[in-house]
Amino acid sequence: MQNPGTRCFLAPMMPTKDRPTPTIQVLERAFALLDTLAAQPEPVALKDISERTGLHPSTAHRILNDLAVGRLVDRPQSGHYRLGMRLLELGNLVKARLDVRDAALGPMRELHRITHQPVNLSVRQGDEIVYIERTYSERSGMQVVRAVGGRAPLHLTSVGKLFLAQDDPPRVRAYAVRTGLTGHTRNSITDLARLERELSSVRATGVARDDEELELGVRCLAAGIHDDQGRLVAGLSVSAPADRLEEGWIDRVRATATQISSALGYRG
Repeated sequence: MQNPGTRCFLAPMMPTKDRPTPTIQVLERAFALLDTLAAQPEPVALKDISERTGLHPSTAHRILNDLAVGRLVDRPQSGHYRLGMRLLELGNLVKARLDVRDAALGPMRELHRITHQPVNLSVRQGDEIVYIERTYSERSGMQVVRAVGGRAPLHLTSVGKLFLAQDDPPRVRAYAVRTGLTGHTRNSITDLARLERELSSVRATGVARDDEELELGVRCLAAGIHDDQGRLVAGLSVSAPADRLEEGWIDRVRATATQISSALGYRG
């Protein structure tokens, strides 16, 4: 639910190739009315609604009254309308049924098709990341040790660094104390100052890397996946043999993570 002090302006839903015009005229008009109300932070007068939608006031009034019966629209005062609570109830049902794995699998397969390298979906659990999904093929010529369900320290993985970059300095220091920043390879970051510099870069670019820090011979690129509240809920990464990781994949990884975030309701 939106904070009363927050102003949120939504662009009207316009027909596109992927979102054609409804074939039933009254539904098209109802959608236009709902979009108009969604674009305004306060209740809107019928006259203004009519002007914004191009509908005759009597037509807008009739449809709004029907929407109010279904609690999709509220009338806080005579002649003024706003979005109704039923939309919040329905939205919460949709949100509860969203699953990051379900939203990610299709885009992950497409990213794998482009890169021909394993694509991983990971979440944070305490001081580790957990791999919850992977798309790969035997043709990649690489066997990553961390299988689905596997775990790895935050500071040694690209996705783990995304999550650490969300923490403030005291929490990062506390993590370093708890884990001792134990390394797995000669490239592992085991020094707090170096880790802090790395996290600063992650915050600046939105992309995190693993340069053979978890496993020798394997490098990774990762971007974050956010939910409708803007929270980092997962990370998407591409793993590749160290000599095959392409810098040109950065934009692809970012775009795929953004696509998944959008499916979870994130608007950036």
